[in-house]
Amino acid sequence: MPLPNCPKCSSEYTYEDRDLLVCPECGHEWTAHSDSLESEEAKVVKDANGNILSDGDSITVIKDLKVKGSSSVIKIGTKVKNIRLIDGDHDIDCRIDGFGAMKLKSEFVKKI
Repeated sequence: MPLPNCPKCSSEYTYEDRDLLVCPECGHEWTAHSDSLESEEAKVVKDANGNILSDGDSITVIKDLKVKGSSSVIKIGTKVKNIRLIDGDHDIDCRIDGFGAMKLKSEFVKKI
């Protein structure tokens, strides 16, 4: 059975090391089952209570958040409508009244 190419650099020279697959060219290590599971898990964004968020949801901020580069603060209880989910550390892109476009972390919000 041939081994799959490296998902990072597409090298065909992968080899098995116990339960991992290893690429000798870039050093990337992965399991044969992790690729499909990680891509599905990465798309699921949950709020502070564990509810799954999706595009267009309304949320409430559960903690006072300092705005970087400004002296203002987004207060607890601020409601945000029509969110968009994005990839990255700050996984919510939204527009907050009085502040404009913002990126928030899902761990500081709850779904309404």
